Amino acid sequence: MASGTLSGAVAAQPATPALRELAGPGVGKAGYPITLTINGTTQQLMVQANEILLDTLREKVHLTGTKKGCDHGQCGACTILVNGVSVNACLSLSVMHDRDDITTVEGLARDGKLHPVQQAFWDHDAYQCGYCTAGQMMSAVGILQDKRIPSDPASVQEAMSGNICRCGAYKNIVAAIQDARGKMRGNA
Repeated sequence: MASGTLSGAVAAQPATPALRELAGPGVGKAGYPITLTINGTTQQLMVQANEILLDTLREKVHLTGTKKGCDHGQCGACTILVNGVSVNACLSLSVMHDRDDITTVEGLARDGKLHPVQQAFWDHDAYQCGYCTAGQMMSAVGILQDKRIPSDPASVQEAMSGNICRCGAYKNIVAAIQDARGKMRGNA
């Protein structure tokens, strides 16, 4: 082996003695235990150090509403809320979210009633093919929860710029978000 390269056995272990001590004996191959509250339900999971949150949600928790689009954080199809803040699940390691509160599109509706954002997307035909819709809705909910984002169309468009809709429903999406904002504030 060339000097300065890592073998597979070495690369699989934490890099420093401090990290090895923190990881504990035997941790790594079987995974790391984490606790997530997903859509109001607390779950204990074993995840790998390099496992992204999107894969954990889709493959271990079987919540497939969150979509895998670009896998690079550029399209927004995988947007979820982590502690109320919009996050691209494809860029976020699961181990970083121990004890976090996760909301996916499956967690928006309550008691058989659509969330105001879901209803507004329906009312304004803001979904086209539907593939990116879950991420669009989750970003919209994050925007509406963030009181710092103004409600004018240009500000909403800017706040949604991390979501790509190849079908081009942007005008309808902005209208839906503004409608949902009004309904959530009790103005409609």
